[in-house]
Amino acid sequence: MEKKRTKDSIGAYAVQCGKCFKWRLIPTKEEFETIRENFIEDPWFCDKKPKFSCDDPGDIEYDSSRIWVVDKPNLPKTPPNTERMLIMRKDLSKMDTYYIMPNGKKVRGIGDVEKFLEAHPEYRGTLPISSFSFTPPKVMEDTVSSNSEWKALARNKKPKTASPDDS
Repeated sequence: MEKKRTKDSIGAYAVQCGKCFKWRLIPTKEEFETIRENFIEDPWFCDKKPKFSCDDPGDIEYDSSRIWVVDKPNLPKTPPNTERMLIMRKDLSKMDTYYIMPNGKKVRGIGDVEKFLEAHPEYRGTLPISSFSFTPPKVMEDTVSSNSEWKALARNKKPKTASPDDS
């Protein structure tokens, strides 16, 4: 029986330009991780995105229409044949970080990675401990206000919305 995989809580990846501070969408998780891994040594600017410059409008606006989370710069890129998963807690207070290992096993901390490598020494060369970071992104509280629809959804309540019959 195949296990059902958990879906990452991240809906879109974006990076902020170091010159104009506009947000640009990044098409893939892998590309985002490469940018994040090298961000301090190689800051990101709009002109790194093909056919874009700081003169173009931002791809996405920082507002409370979505919950924003911000990763720390220079976290290591996810090791090959693994997947870094970020899952939002139901109360929207923070995210939990874990990795899916090459055999499908879920690890939740460095101790679990060490145990995995002890049990599977064939991965020691390709999965160095230093390439795992369990540091979760920071949930931007101003995008999860106490009266927002997000909090209502977190409490499993239906948010109030106007319907065509309400007029």
